[in-house]
Amino acid sequence: MQRLYDFLRRHPTGVDTFWAVLLLGFSGLWATTESGSPRIFGVIFSVGLCLVIALRRKAPVKMLLLTAAVGVGQLITGVQIVPADFAMFVIAYTVASAPAVPRWASRCALAGALIGPALSTIRFNDAFGGRTIGQSLFGTVLFTVPFVLAWVLGDSMRTRRAYWAQLEEKAARLEKEREAQSRIAVAAERARIARELHDVVAHNVSVMVVQADGAAYVLDAAPEQTRQALETISGTGRQALAEMRRLLGVLRTGEQPEGGEYVPQPGVDQLSDLMEQVRGAGLPVDFQVEGEPRELPSSVELTAYRIVQEALTNTRKHGGPAVGATVRLSYQDDDLDLLIEDDGRGAQRELYEEGGADGLGHGLIGMRERVGMVGGTLAAGPRSGGGFRVSAVLPLKPVR
Repeated sequence: MQRLYDFLRRHPTGVDTFWAVLLLGFSGLWATTESGSPRIFGVIFSVGLCLVIALRRKAPVKMLLLTAAVGVGQLITGVQIVPADFAMFVIAYTVASAPAVPRWASRCALAGALIGPALSTIRFNDAFGGRTIGQSLFGTVLFTVPFVLAWVLGDSMRTRRAYWAQLEEKAARLEKEREAQSRIAVAAERARIARELHDVVAHNVSVMVVQADGAAYVLDAAPEQTRQALETISGTGRQALAEMRRLLGVLRTGEQPEGGEYVPQPGVDQLSDLMEQVRGAGLPVDFQVEGEPRELPSSVELTAYRIVQEALTNTRKHGGPAVGATVRLSYQDDDLDLLIEDDGRGAQRELYEEGGADGLGHGLIGMRERVGMVGGTLAAGPRSGGGFRVSAVLPLKPVR
């Protein structure tokens, strides 16, 4: 049964043609009871109205015009009611219900439904034995109501279909918006994790490389210093692994690290430990805190820590030998100011504005992304007296 229903839905014109042929058969039976010119015109009009049934969904406006022409022809030639006149109900419904049909055509169908029965009553009043005015009015209303009901039913179906089409369009639009939001969220999360991995790897590996180079240099002359360097490398490597495990744990849905809690995100309280680690790697750093320390939003704390970490990493990589750095953390009323300066050889323009000489550097790019996420500002570039300078202003109020 379902297959038959699907087949009929896929071939609407075939279904309409079947009904047209059936209606043409009834009209043929009617023709056998008539004689003279009314039968000839009746057969012609019946064929036209059966054609209306067959093509009503393919060309509804043209079939409406054909129906109007047949109706006028019946009034002129005096052909009264024929079985094929049933097509007038069908075309009124079809034109009113089809979403693609212009509204003027639907209004014309309604006008025909209201005027047609009245004109028929006036034209054929004598054929019905000269009915009284009351009888004529009653007959007119009796014929008008079915036509109007057919049109009203079709118009309600049109409204219902338009409503469902609007709902489907809205659902499709919302689905696309959800997909777009999901892609944006995934991209933002990937960018955040990429920044975190870059900061962790760049800083800790840089410390390990410096310590390894120093250990190789004094391997024979100062075994104790070599041992300290190797311990620093070991501790830095373990710290890097711990942070990387924390980041990778975020990527695994439902997986918890050992102990049931993730490692806390670093903040300004850990800057002192960072300074000790950097100094242990051979970079003298002067760390200053101005203003009254207070609790900060976690996003600002992490941003401040990563900016200082990345700036000092760049100092070790690009500052040259015998370079020193200064880190100043200033608590203001509405923001947190960061200033990281070094007295090294600075950096060429392409190193801090275009992603590095090979276009693959992401340190300052990550800084700008982090600062932008909390609504702050960042300035980075060579100092006038030599060296490099990174300045950031991080607002302490929520970004709207």
